Amino acid sequence: MNGDQASGLERPGGDDKSPRTGGSATPGDHALNIRDLKFCREGRPARWWHSGDPVATAWYNSVSASLPRGEKFFIQVMKYYDDKVPPRMAAELRAFTRQESNHAREHVAFNNLAQSHGYDIESIDKGIEEMLALTEGRPVEFNLAITIALEHFAASISHCLLTDPRYLDGVDEEIAEMWRWHSIEEIEHKGITYDVWLHATRDWSAWKRYRVRALIALLITRRYYNNRVRDALGLLRQDGITGLRARWRLFRHLWIAPGMMRRMFFDWAKILLPGFHPWKQDDRPLIRKFDSPYADAVMPAE
Repeated sequence: MNGDQASGLERPGGDDKSPRTGGSATPGDHALNIRDLKFCREGRPARWWHSGDPVATAWYNSVSASLPRGEKFFIQVMKYYDDKVPPRMAAELRAFTRQESNHAREHVAFNNLAQSHGYDIESIDKGIEEMLALTEGRPVEFNLAITIALEHFAASISHCLLTDPRYLDGVDEEIAEMWRWHSIEEIEHKGITYDVWLHATRDWSAWKRYRVRALIALLITRRYYNNRVRDALGLLRQDGITGLRARWRLFRHLWIAPGMMRRMFFDWAKILLPGFHPWKQDDRPLIRKFDSPYADAVMPAE
């Protein structure tokens, strides 16, 4: 999988005094490839682009509608640490922000397609804006913990999408490729926010770090998931599918068949365990299918 543009962003060598060091450090001459792929610029996929199913389409449209503002929030949080972390970590941080910028751009384009079919996407975006407004004035570590929680949720979804073809069966091929591209990059950079967290909170006790990280992960992921369900039901309502029928069909899609939420739940729940690190789930076989700009070595846990 090759991008339209690539830049050789090399990690500096050396031995950073940070959680990124140890036997897992990436070789200093490992180059970063920044993909710059574009999707859905020509043509107009069907209204129910996911296998002709309004329920599956509504769920993924709800997730996509939440992403542009969410990605920009992650970028803003991470940029704060650009000059506060060791060089190797800073290089990955910059690659992270470029990937997330591309993701935001592509989901704006994709959301425009949904709007062209008459769906109200702007109200979902407004809801994300209002939720993120609650983070203003919070300590930067608090917002970093939110970023970790949502990035872990995204990586858990991404793992499912890349390992089980059922989730994208019947999807318009260009749209399926967009979700695969996004998913592999989410997996690639799943460790950088956590490594920045370990560096930023290196003076905290292990108990305080665990307590803050686990509590925010539980609360923010629950809220994000509930909002995605709410907005998917709102999209289904625009297709005339309402009430208990809509709720049951969405619940069945998410938790029974194909049941992504059920299948990813225990992977997601690992963030609530002491000693968690995203790279304790080794996704290197998935990364090797693509040109990876991220370290494919398992990082040390807290």
